[in-house]
Parts: sequence; structure tokens; C-alpha cells
Amino acid sequence: MSSGKKPVQRILVTNDDGARGEGLRVLEEIAAELSDDVWVVAPEFDQSGVSHSISLHTPLRVYSMSDRYHCVRGTPADCVLLGVEYLLRDLRPSLILSGVNRGANLSDAVAYSGTVGAAMTGVLLGIPSIALSQAFRDPNDVRWETAGQLAPSLILQALRCGWPSEVCLNVNFPDLGVDEVRGVALTRPARGSIAGVEIDVRTDRRDLPYYWIGFDYNSELLTAPDSDVEALRQGYVSVSPLRFETDTRGDWQALTEALNGCFR
Repeated sequence: MSSGKKPVQRILVTNDDGARGEGLRVLEEIAAELSDDVWVVAPEFDQSGVSHSISLHTPLRVYSMSDRYHCVRGTPADCVLLGVEYLLRDLRPSLILSGVNRGANLSDAVAYSGTVGAAMTGVLLGIPSIALSQAFRDPNDVRWETAGQLAPSLILQALRCGWPSEVCLNVNFPDLGVDEVRGVALTRPARGSIAGVEIDVRTDRRDLPYYWIGFDYNSELLTAPDSDVEALRQGYVSVSPLRFETDTRGDWQALTEALNGCFR
């Protein structure tokens, strides 16, 4: 990117892996290529899987490392709300970036993603927002450089082109080297990447039960041709437009009549 005035006035950066997440450092570097005014408001601890959750029953504690770097004991959505409406209240951010998530956020998993939840919260505040994730096969060898090198120009081009204000972009980078990526594919989430739910039952020292929840994934069996999973499989960066309102168009006459029958 050429030197001189950077194209984005102010960027708010957050994530769901927590303030110590390696992807947050990568995203800071991405944002710094686009703006001279980058603010980090990120969860103090890992908040993976919290979706759009906000903290209504506990106060938010903020630990400020500098004027523009704040750790919040809360969710990614809390961070966006607190950042936009309080910490950056003098000038709202021009762009919200969430990530870079350690691992892809694809298909069914998008519904649970705190990374996507932060971006969607930005959309609900009327701010262009993008969620970014880096896929990996080997957890000890995450290709952060792929997202780090490709994201700045992708984000800038998206901003220049524009997209509907009610949509956030969910961007997933494949587990490939920068030179191996084939391009960008516009995709959609598809059902079928989550095979089931596992409940791990354990007992504490007082002989009381507690539970761990986890998913079984079978993305390798999902073959929808225009899906985000297929795009990554083929070596493309997946870009999925997501909106808060889901499309429920269809024939609902039978259900409407059945429900109205309750009052007759």
C-alpha cells in the first residue's frame, strides 16, 4: 500500500479469542495498514462460542493498556458496544474488524461465533463490519501470514466497492501459503458442518456433576458447491455476506390458519 494518508479514518479492532490471542496481533497489523487511528477493545479472556451475547447481569471491567488499547472482562459484543458508545464516543469508528480468529468460522458454526457476533453487533450500530478467520489443519502451524498479507487489500477493495449497510462480511482464509491461494469466492453458510453435540459429564471434588459441551464436525462431508466450506476446500478465500434478518419467505398459509384456529 502506498505511503501517505491512510484510507480509513478510524478502526475498532476486537476478537473472541481474547486479548492474548495471536490473531489479535495480526489484526492490529492489518488495521494499521489501513488507518493511523486504530483502537483495540478486546475481551480479557477467550470468549469463543458466545455469539452476540452481552453482559446484562454483571458489570464490565476495563483494563486499559494505553489510550487506544483496552481489555474488557466481557464478550465481543460487549467490547463493540462499549467501544462505540463510550470509549470512542468522540468519533465513531469508520470500520469494525473482528478476529483474526484462530480457526475458520464456517456454515453452522457461524451461529455460535463470537467473532461474527462482534461484527454483527457493529452492523446493528450502523458501522461497516468484517469478521476475519484463519483456517488451519495443524493447531501448531497456523498460517497467520496468509490472513496478514491478503486481508489489507481485500478489506480496502471491499470498502471501495461497498456493500449493503445491513450486512457484515465473514471472511475465511484457507490453510494455504499466500502464493497458493487461488482467489476470492463469494459464498454462503450451509447446514451440515456440525455432525452432533458431545456432552462430557464429570464430577468435582465435592462429588457434584458438571458438564463440558463440544461439537463434532464433519465439514469434509459438506459438498454444497457455493458454500464457504467448499471455497476453502478449493483454495479460495471465502467471503460470506451475513445479515441479522434471516430470509423466511415461503408458503406459511397452512401454519397461519392452524395458529388462528387456536382462537376459534
